[in-house]
Amino acid sequence: MTKIPAQTEIVECRRCERLVHYREQVARDKVRRFRSWEYWGRPVPSLGNADARLLVIGLAPAAHGGNRTGRIFTGDRSGDWLYRALHRFGFSSQPQSTDRNDGLQLIDCYITAAIHCAPPANKPLPSEYANCQSYLFEELQMLQRLKVVVALGGIAFKTYFNARKKLARQNPAPLPVFGHGVQAVLNDGCIVIGSYHPSQQNTQTGRLSEAMLDDIFREARQTIG
Repeated sequence: MTKIPAQTEIVECRRCERLVHYREQVARDKVRRFRSWEYWGRPVPSLGNADARLLVIGLAPAAHGGNRTGRIFTGDRSGDWLYRALHRFGFSSQPQSTDRNDGLQLIDCYITAAIHCAPPANKPLPSEYANCQSYLFEELQMLQRLKVVVALGGIAFKTYFNARKKLARQNPAPLPVFGHGVQAVLNDGCIVIGSYHPSQQNTQTGRLSEAMLDDIFREARQTIG
């Protein structure tokens, strides 16, 4: 299985002064419940191999989730929801992701994000999205077997189509409007599926249920086979 070089390049990135300052400050100051942890405090790399047929795109690492554990969608409730769903449909070797050494392996799945550093208030700036784009460009060029792209949230949905445009790939016209379960079939046969992000704001208010998230990955599994 082939790893994508961007995964190792991301870890050393210092392109965004604001994000570097914030991620490192959080890693120093910590929070009481994670006081004993040695925080990662760096950009969080993507996870998976270049032969994956499912791509999942999120927004950014959580300050005390991925920024603490060093693995994407790991150590927070969003990740708890995501990996349970991935495991139920055969895309993850286990339903829990607690730290980067817990033995979890993705199966035919690759997870990335629009931004690879934890942003203040979970709100990256436009310049920070732009600075991180080249990593996604490299990933999309190497992920040659994709059948399904699941975009977690409207920003991830937009980020994916923007990246395709920058890579001179044909997008649907007009572009689909983001919504949970919205699908778009690309000219290469790949299907893009929008999903509400499994953030606490969405899951605790009932905007997203586990059954709704399951529907997304059930569709991905049926498409991939």
